[in-house]
Amino acid sequence: MTVTTSTPLVHELDSVAGVLAEWQHGDRAVQLHPGDIGWFRRFGARRTAQAVRTWSRAGEVLAVGLLDGPDVLRLEIAPEALHDEELARQVARDATAPECGVLPEGEAYVAAPPGALVGDLLMRRGWEGGDMWTPLRRELDEPVPDPGVHVEVVGPEQVPERTAVQRSAFTGSTFTDDRWHAMAEAAPYAAARCLLARNDRGEPVAAVTVWSAGAGRPGLIEPMGVHADHRGLGHGRAIVLAAARALQELGSSSVVVDTPSSNTAAVVTYESAGLQRLPELQDLRRTA
Repeated sequence: MTVTTSTPLVHELDSVAGVLAEWQHGDRAVQLHPGDIGWFRRFGARRTAQAVRTWSRAGEVLAVGLLDGPDVLRLEIAPEALHDEELARQVARDATAPECGVLPEGEAYVAAPPGALVGDLLMRRGWEGGDMWTPLRRELDEPVPDPGVHVEVVGPEQVPERTAVQRSAFTGSTFTDDRWHAMAEAAPYAAARCLLARNDRGEPVAAVTVWSAGAGRPGLIEPMGVHADHRGLGHGRAIVLAAARALQELGSSSVVVDTPSSNTAAVVTYESAGLQRLPELQDLRRTA
């Protein structure tokens, strides 16, 4: 039967996230986690639905994509469909042809799972290697050390501090209090936690959001940041340890994160908290 491409309706977003959760396994690197959709929900349900694409056959979802920016498609594929030729051809066609409404003309990026056939097809269509990413993971079958700082689970009272840390940590961040509430009111956040670390003067110094994919599955850090005024003091390591402990409490089998390989400070921070560097991933880039 034919593979079809669709944009989910708002009320279908939770089922799409559920499908992604089923594909999460500790022994494979993944490009898209249900937490990625949960984090995107800060922009609201309608905008999130517009950014999601699904590829299905006979009602079964075989691939999910998230437009993480207008020219970046992050793609995840069902483990049993990584080498499905019909699926790969359809995804490659949708990613390459602007009239399909997935990616615009000109420069664009696709992050596909390692070993997926669609990557080979895109290379044949003129795509080339793009940015390098470093995945990191820590198994959660052993106790995680105490972070050594005061850490709070963010509720309504801490939201202004949580969003302020985010904006300080990431230049150009548009994370506002309203966007935190939009994210927290969406269904995926029921399996998530926002954490805020404070120094010994009570100042908010670092923050993280963690996303569970269900018991026995990898949990995601997205995002983690340290306030610009408090860097170099170990707060990044502390909040990552707190994130690992939170995911352990949620039943996650491991904590995972992807960061640009060029962001060496982030890689070092994650490694200092016990996450192990995995083989690098490379996205695909179309230059014209």
